[in-house]
Amino acid sequence: MRLNKESATRVRVGRKKLWTEDMQARFPEGTFERIGAVLENDEDRTDFVRLAVERELRRRERKLEV
Repeated sequence: MRLNKESATRVRVGRKKLWTEDMQARFPEGTFERIGAVLENDEDRTDFVRLAVERELRRRERKLEV
C-alpha cells in the first residue's frame, strides 16, 4: 500500500458495493423456517431472497415483452 501524502496512515481503497438498495420486508410466521429447510450449501436467507426476486422480475418482464 502507498502512504497518504497528508499523514503517515496508509491509503485504503474499499471495494465497490454490490448491494446498494435496501428494503425491509415482513413475512408470515414460519417463512424463515421454510427457507432454511431448502437452502443450498453456502447459501444464506438473503441470497435466497435476492435470487427469488430476480427470477420473479425476469418472469414478469418476459410477460411484458409478449
